Amino acid sequence: MTGFIIGMVITVLAAWFIIKNYQPQTILLLAGLSLLLITAVFFPEQSILYGKSKSIGWVGGDIFAFVKESLTTQVAGIGLIIMAAGGFADYMDHIKASNSMVNLCIKPLQMIRAPYLILAIGYILSQLLHVAISSAAGLAMLLLVTFFPVLVRLGVSKAAAAAMIGMSAFMDLGPAVGTANLAAKHAGMETAIYFAHYQLPVATGVMLVVAVLIFFTARYFDAKDGHVAAQIQQDQSTSEEREKVPAFYAFLPVFPVILVIVFSPLVVSNIKVDVVTAMIIGTLLAFFCELLVRRDFKVACKGVQVFFKGMGSMFTSIVSLLVCADVFAQGLQIIGAVDFIIQTVQAAGFGFGNMTVVMALLVCVTAALTGSGVAAFFSFSGLAPGIAAKFGESAVSMILPMQLMAGMGRSISPVAGVIIAVSKAGECSPFMIVRRTIIPAAGGMITMLVLNGILN
Repeated sequence: MTGFIIGMVITVLAAWFIIKNYQPQTILLLAGLSLLLITAVFFPEQSILYGKSKSIGWVGGDIFAFVKESLTTQVAGIGLIIMAAGGFADYMDHIKASNSMVNLCIKPLQMIRAPYLILAIGYILSQLLHVAISSAAGLAMLLLVTFFPVLVRLGVSKAAAAAMIGMSAFMDLGPAVGTANLAAKHAGMETAIYFAHYQLPVATGVMLVVAVLIFFTARYFDAKDGHVAAQIQQDQSTSEEREKVPAFYAFLPVFPVILVIVFSPLVVSNIKVDVVTAMIIGTLLAFFCELLVRRDFKVACKGVQVFFKGMGSMFTSIVSLLVCADVFAQGLQIIGAVDFIIQTVQAAGFGFGNMTVVMALLVCVTAALTGSGVAAFFSFSGLAPGIAAKFGESAVSMILPMQLMAGMGRSISPVAGVIIAVSKAGECSPFMIVRRTIIPAAGGMITMLVLNGILN
């Protein structure tokens, strides 16, 4: 009981500081170290070592060695995957391959003359593009440049188009997404298996429900705001100024995803290509394509540096958060707060399903308040395997809704970077964007929880 109270007090304080826009890495690290220090002082019988690591000979030093062990474990594992995926995404953006893929996917939609139907179909297409373009903000920026003008020309309001693009990464799907890789790790399975066997069946149903709700809510709010759907003259200036790249560049962003899925137990079981290897192969393929197109070896070599800079950027923003969140989550477990929650829930008659909903909603609320789905999921994902084991259930049944809820909570957050960005394009406030996204988001959340309960 004492450990639980201490853990909750520190958790509330950490949440308050993060909501007040203090640096989340520092706050989570200090919170985790505080939990470890309190455990060492007041509960000396409880080990504060990280996993199976050995003591350095002094309990005070073990607290800081805990951070080192977490850093070593995370950077060598999931951290490297996140850095490689981030570097590859930046390189694809640098060589305009991401733009080429988006343009190729959007062209067929321009032939349809039903603006709100295109808006709904556009969401599904955008969500699928997120499998290859791992950055939610990056995908939104691409769609604002390419798809947003198309939607407005076809007759939907700027606010409706912006809101749909704000939901383009409603669910973080695919082997290239950091949260999906971490979820697969916690679930004890390969990322390709997690994506194909668990994410896709649930995501398919969610996408259909969200698309239908986007269709009706966009039309309703446009009518309420007095907008009349009418096509306007196409402005060619932006597309003409855009740098041209070969059409086959559209294939490059999805190439690593194809490698990971094909060379896995899903298709070719005797060859296994992990995410990092696939990203390296994809980067080298893109380098040779650049060399072929530009015919300038020096420029092509310089371009690859974007990949390594992108890796460094992902370490600064994401992997550092992963390590600090891991220290915090482990601290909660070591002090006994998680065990107390589980015992209380079991004593109250709550089953695993109810606990899963509670954990998913916790991630959702945190993501909505902070604007970061990554921070929300990384903060609580480490608790899921232990909770599932206590109930004798599969970890994936809890980790999947938590991971998907992270992106869902971001889509209804007026302080999320992607929502703020699209609101500027939509010429309205972030709160007006959230007003349009909250109904489709709520429908998607309920559908996801129901499907997860049925399928997993």
